[in-house]
Parts: sequence; structure tokens; C-alpha cells
Amino acid sequence: MNNSFVNTARLLGAGLRALLVLTLVTGVIYPLAVTGIAQGLFGTKANGSEIKADGKVVGSSLIGQQYNLPLKKGQETPDADLKWFQGRPANGLGTNSVNTRYKLILSGATNLSADSKVLVKQVDDAKAAVVKENTVPGYTVKPADVPADAVTSSGSGLDPAISPAYAELQVHRIAAKNGLSVAQVETLVRDHTTGRTLGFIGEPQVNVLQLNIALKDLTAKH
Repeated sequence: MNNSFVNTARLLGAGLRALLVLTLVTGVIYPLAVTGIAQGLFGTKANGSEIKADGKVVGSSLIGQQYNLPLKKGQETPDADLKWFQGRPANGLGTNSVNTRYKLILSGATNLSADSKVLVKQVDDAKAAVVKENTVPGYTVKPADVPADAVTSSGSGLDPAISPAYAELQVHRIAAKNGLSVAQVETLVRDHTTGRTLGFIGEPQVNVLQLNIALKDLTAKH
């Protein structure tokens, strides 16, 4: 057996042992350690920030949902179910994408410029709908009352939260549709409004899914 063959076999053996050790460390031990730490210290976040209701997972606090009525015959876009708080418009990547209305296949903004006629029409149509849907006997919504997040989608198109201003604008409609008092619904919104992170990062917001779960519970008790 010549030295060349022996050296080659030794190198191949060393390479194979290194491969096995690195596979064990980086492919088994490290992932298990990271998973264990994540589950032990950040279990809720590690599992997708799940939100449960009635003992079942109903969504994630990080992903928005829509609250619509079943599609009617001939409809392409369902009507909003106005007994629930509504989130931001879910335009996703627009009609040129497979991702529309929180389907989670892709995420992204519409990529329309600020002077786009398509975007302007979307905003105008959304504003008119917000005014019409939230104007109830004894409470009139004016176009100037409509906040920006009520008529524009977020950068991802999947934003789970709305501004306190948009939540408050919906209070009278929610109260009328569910047979609740305005004061009850206002308290609900106030209790589910979170402030800025660390007091200065971001803006106050209301998670729509959590708010609607609380609304369902309140309605059931009423």
C-alpha cells in the first residue's frame, strides 16, 4: 500500500468525521438548544403569537384577518360584516398578485405611487365606504373624521392593528349592530388600546382580532 493511498484515506476519514461532528452540532444540538430556549423563555412568540378563543387557536396577534359576510352569487369581493370591528384595507400586492385579502401566500404593499390615479381612487372609495358604513342614527361620520389607516393598506398588507382613532370611529356602528351601549363599546376599545413600546417607539394601536374576541364575549353576556 503506497503512501499516497494511505494519505488520501486518512484525509477522507478526517473529512467524514468532521462532517458527522458538524452535522450533529449544527443540525441537531444547536437547533434543539435554540428551540428549547425559545420555548422556555419566549413560548408564545416562538409558536407564532397565537391567540386562542374558546380553547381553540383563532389566529395570530401578528397577522390581520378580515370580517366579511359570505360571498353572494355574482360577487367577487365580499361585503364587510359590520357587526365586527374592521381592520385596515387588505390590498396586499394588488390585483396582479396571488395574494389578496390576507390569504398569506405573499405579502407586500401595492407599490402604487402617491400620485397614482388607481391609489387615489382606492382611497376615495374606501373613505366613502367608511363614512357610509359608520354613519348611524344619531352619529354622522364626516370625510374629515376618517383616519389614514382606515383607507390605506400597510406595507405588508397584513397589519393586525388599527389606530385608536379608527377603532373609536367604529364604536357607534358596533354598538348599534350588537345592541350594546356606546359606553360599553368605548370601554372595550380603551381596554384593548396599547401604548408605544417603551413609551416612545411606534404609535398607540388596537389589535382587531383581540378586540373582536372581547366584543364577542361581551355580546354573549348581554
